Parts: sequence; structure tokens; C-alpha cells
Amino acid sequence: MTELSEDDRAAVNELRGAVMRLSRRLRHQRVDETLSPTEMSVLGTLARCGSATPGELARKEHVQPPSMTRIVAMLESKGLVRREPHPDDRRQVVVTRTEQAAAMLEESRTKRNAWLASLAEGLTPEELAVMRQAAPVLEKLAHL
Repeated sequence: MTELSEDDRAAVNELRGAVMRLSRRLRHQRVDETLSPTEMSVLGTLARCGSATPGELARKEHVQPPSMTRIVAMLESKGLVRREPHPDDRRQVVVTRTEQAAAMLEESRTKRNAWLASLAEGLTPEELAVMRQAAPVLEKLAHL
């Protein structure tokens, strides 16, 4: 493991602040204002990872299982997920996103991408090149 220099630590601090501000602004670019950020995150996890048990979702979302049970119930009442019997364990259920959720996520993704693209239009060609290089690094940090 490489020890960070003082300049690297300053860059980490600057990155943290920038990511937090950008994330906050992105959250305001939602299609459905009735969903909480956690509910949107659960739908995103189901889109990326496929169907899952509530326990698996709780682990992936870093919430307690009872909280996930409430989140799944809320999403189900809005027609965004459905619970189905687990194929191997009759004591459990599997949560699957609905077509309505897939359409809403796609609309949300399109809106957020358009907003970010409009911001990127204000960047110089050099800054755009840096952004293209930074995207995979930020993705890696998000999953470490």
C-alpha cells in the first residue's frame, strides 16, 4: 500500500468535497420526487445485480434487514418491485424490479446524463480528456 503525500491528501480532501457537492446536485435531478434516495438506490441495485432477497439487499445497501423489509414494502406498494417465492428456500422471497421501475430508472438516468452533459459542455477539451480518464478511477473508488 502506498502512503499518500501531503499533496495527495489535499487532493483527496478536494475530491471528497467535489463529489459530495456533485452528488447532492445530481440527487435533485430526480424524475420521481416521492422516492427517497435509499429507495432509488435499492432500485438501482436491483437493476445492476438482478433479483435478490431482502437480506441480500440489506447487505448491499448497508442497512438493517428490518429497514430493508420496510423499503421493499414501500416500493411494492408503489408498483416498483414484486416479491416472489424463493426458488430454493420457501421461507424466503426474492425481490424483483418491475417494468415500471425499469422505465422510471431509465428516465431518471436519461435526465441526469443530460444534466451532466450540459455541464460538461462548459469544459475545455483538456478538461474533458481528464474527465474521461477520471471516470474509471472514480468507479474503482466507489467499489473498493
